Amino acid sequence: MAQKNAPVAEVEKDPIEVAKGFWEKFQKPIIAVAATVIIVVGGWYSYQKFFKEPAEEKAAEAMYKAEEYYKNDSLNLALNGDGVSKGFLNIIKNYGGTKSANLANFYAGTIFLRNGDFNNSVKYLKEFSTDSKQIQMLAYGRLGDAYSELKKNNDAVDMYKKAGHTFPEDDFNSSEFLFRAGYLLESLGKNSEAVEIYKEIKEKYPRTEKGFSIDKYIYRLSVEKNDFSVK
Repeated sequence: MAQKNAPVAEVEKDPIEVAKGFWEKFQKPIIAVAATVIIVVGGWYSYQKFFKEPAEEKAAEAMYKAEEYYKNDSLNLALNGDGVSKGFLNIIKNYGGTKSANLANFYAGTIFLRNGDFNNSVKYLKEFSTDSKQIQMLAYGRLGDAYSELKKNNDAVDMYKKAGHTFPEDDFNSSEFLFRAGYLLESLGKNSEAVEIYKEIKEKYPRTEKGFSIDKYIYRLSVEKNDFSVK
């Protein structure tokens, strides 16, 4: 009778030898990846330390004087500087990507709106964004004003709606911007959409100036016109 071969016991491999074999096989890609990580992290740190932080400091220093001119209603000096101190436009141009340059867009857009330069107002306000909902609401509202002056009514309505819904805790401004959206929709003949906005004001902001008077706007658009309607 044939004798069966006895099972051969597997020899356990030395983990150190396994690791050495793995390293010899993959050391080049591992080193390449590690070097890339070091370069990226080091580059990011250098950018933050030697470029971003100094730029933020210089921009903030320039903003101080520009904001002072703005508060004193010296709008041209706030926008363009006084020959020594930088204005908002210079800060935007030379310190792009900084927090101060972002805020300078808001100021510049507001000044152009007040000066009647509505195209530039749109240009700069569109570049501004912030996590502060109250300030973002005002930016949307001013964009709505600029679009309205340019007769870009659909864009104006969109911005007024955004403004009205961005920071509802501000009853006064939220109701005001929603009213502007509704009134503009009414002027475009979009009465049903206007009524929806007016009803929203009545529901959410009944104690505001616009809320107290909104019933007459709702009633005016809700009553069907006929031959006996007052003209």
